[in-house]
Amino acid sequence: MKIAYPYIAIEGVIGAGKTTLAKMLAKELNAKLLLESFEENAFLPPFYKDPERYAFPVEMSFLADRYNQLKVSGMSHDLFHPLTIADYFIDKSLIFANINLKNDELKLYKRLFYIMRNTLPQPHLILYLHQNIDRVLKNIEKRGRNFERDIPAAYLRSLHAGYMQHFISIQDATILIVNVENIDFVKNKKDFILLLNLLKKQYKKGIVHINPEKKSHF
Repeated sequence: MKIAYPYIAIEGVIGAGKTTLAKMLAKELNAKLLLESFEENAFLPPFYKDPERYAFPVEMSFLADRYNQLKVSGMSHDLFHPLTIADYFIDKSLIFANINLKNDELKLYKRLFYIMRNTLPQPHLILYLHQNIDRVLKNIEKRGRNFERDIPAAYLRSLHAGYMQHFISIQDATILIVNVENIDFVKNKKDFILLLNLLKKQYKKGIVHINPEKKSHF
């Protein structure tokens, strides 16, 4: 299957299913797979208990890890895998920072972020999974990570709003915002194929909204 975009990033709020879909797509398409290694962030569990104290170190740690993966190993030339699929893109660092950091810490973070971002390749296509927050909370509970157990619904909504606001500022990529509230790409093969087929099409740069259930833009 010919894919129109050589570097695809799957995005969504916590628990939206981005890692699962990235793995499924990479396997189906024999693509190089980049997965975020959040388990290595020692500041993440204490962040959920005391956000104000640990927000800056947790965001800096994520930024360093994402930068290192994308710069050192992620985007190296690979003749056997001309297609790369990741379950994140570097701009999510800024989106989370805008929500979790304040004042001088946010200013410093942004300075470092843009220095790093300007040296990295950007995805040609961002596939954002727009998921129902109640369903997201069930997904988080189902996967059983203790430190995620008490994530407030309001925080997830603020993340979704942060993504939507940030996407407006992106000029050099195609962003598919796909409503997956009423499909199940894990259990239903037809739903997975539906998402897979989206990657074969050429879209204009900017934001494109897609509702698979209605088979039309929304």
